[in-house]
Amino acid sequence: MALHINNVTKRFGSFTAVDDLSITINKNQIFGFLGANGAGKTTTFRMILGLIDETEGQIRWNDQKIDYSVTDSMGYLPEERGLYPKMKVKEQMIYLGRLRGMEKSSIIKALDYWLDRFKIPEYKDKKVEELSKGNQQKIQFISAVINQPKLLILDEPFSGLDPVNVELLKEAVIELKDQGTTIVFSSHQMSTVEELCESLCIMVKGKPVVQGALKDIKRQFGKKNLLVHADMDLSFLKDMLGVVKYAETAQGCRLQINDESVSQDILKELIMRDGFIKRFDLLEPSLNDIFIEKVGESYE
Repeated sequence: MALHINNVTKRFGSFTAVDDLSITINKNQIFGFLGANGAGKTTTFRMILGLIDETEGQIRWNDQKIDYSVTDSMGYLPEERGLYPKMKVKEQMIYLGRLRGMEKSSIIKALDYWLDRFKIPEYKDKKVEELSKGNQQKIQFISAVINQPKLLILDEPFSGLDPVNVELLKEAVIELKDQGTTIVFSSHQMSTVEELCESLCIMVKGKPVVQGALKDIKRQFGKKNLLVHADMDLSFLKDMLGVVKYAETAQGCRLQINDESVSQDILKELIMRDGFIKRFDLLEPSLNDIFIEKVGESYE
């Protein structure tokens, strides 16, 4: 079971929102979409769900076109939340679950599980408007997974959540993935994408500029990060051959170098100088580094 997006383009009049996108997302995979606002992520999600039609290309889930015959097996958390504020949580879940063909008893069972999972069982009979924004977001997430979807689309699911609730939601996403759900999500939180996703796509103005397995993307990027903590002036490092970026930190500096061999030249130079080296770490490039460079290149 896989989601296939084949040469998909979406135009609104003369404006191209998504431009020739091709991706395969397999079962039990968490796939991340990244991009600035207006990059085409939400339009892509709406096409996947069959809410809008593609102009060119095709999208297939389990080798069939997505229509009302398969949407009951899908879940969607939109970026703009859409709960009914005057309805109680239980009433709302029953309504949404019944729309997806679920029996009332199954809805209540799933709701109780997720309320306990998120440590908010006391909100079952409360109106949505009585909850904090963070807890409303948990209820919105529950509404997207109440039917145990095979394909789950999450548009900025972690936006506005405090660190504790981000962790709760991440654990829930991983649990669903382990149970066989294919998950596609977007987020501006690079560290979260890096933690959850095996594969991703960075989009700019509707076009994919980076896509593939995260480990391959990092390897192809080439550049490495070097963290140096020392009780000496490190400003001389910015002029060393192979240093691409230099940034001072409270305890030293953070460098971006174009090859890991440069780190050995830096270490030799540091040893020759007066001062104590407290930390010297060669790090993989972060997803944030890659995003900034690739998106920046696309705007030049």
